[in-house]
Amino acid sequence: MKIALTLLVVFFWAWCPSDAKHVPCPFPEELWCSSREIATACQASCRNIPEKKSNAVQISLYYESLCPGCREFFVSQLYPTWLTLGDVINMTLVPYGNAEERNTSSGKWEFTCQHGESECLGNMIETCIMYYLKDASAYANVIYCMESSVDVLKSAPLCLQIYSKDVTWDKVQSCVNGDLGNQLMHQNALMTDALSPQHEYVPWILVNGKHTDDLQKQAQSALFNLVCKLYTGEKPDPCQAV
Repeated sequence: MKIALTLLVVFFWAWCPSDAKHVPCPFPEELWCSSREIATACQASCRNIPEKKSNAVQISLYYESLCPGCREFFVSQLYPTWLTLGDVINMTLVPYGNAEERNTSSGKWEFTCQHGESECLGNMIETCIMYYLKDASAYANVIYCMESSVDVLKSAPLCLQIYSKDVTWDKVQSCVNGDLGNQLMHQNALMTDALSPQHEYVPWILVNGKHTDDLQKQAQSALFNLVCKLYTGEKPDPCQAV
């Protein structure tokens, strides 16, 4: 079941931005209300959705919006795992990575990114989207829609339009171009600089607040299995085959 669900996500959702208004739900109808994440992705109205478990596994991703390895991990590992095991995962996304910041004479922060100005803009857009949408169940689909597209930046307005009824693209642009976005990116810089051990590359993955070479390797190769193994409560149904 786990393999089938993951393949469904990757196959159906990979072309999201190119024909986004007609994206089918990648899950059969009987699964639409099995988690808040799937219900949101399929835009289904559900009752009695399972609540997030108190002992959920913490997955934190420090990444860059245009980094190929970061995009691959999010699209092929983190998002499908979160979508199928969302009630036992708490996900944190911090777009900054190997960027650098400088405090200018105007008091604003100036950012330099590994993949150029476009990546700085992508980081800022995703940060503002996450700020306004607040919860991962609301913003993860938008970020996935962007990161799985051919052009991350061009897809952003349409991805937001599809998955957010309350936050407009104009609002996100105001954040990106104003003091709010500047300060939010500075917070991402502080969070990244505070990592212990300090990050050496991206994607940089923390599992339950810890980073080791072994955890990074397991997360990048089989995050679903890792989450199932680490979750200490009653195993969710998709984990039974692991």
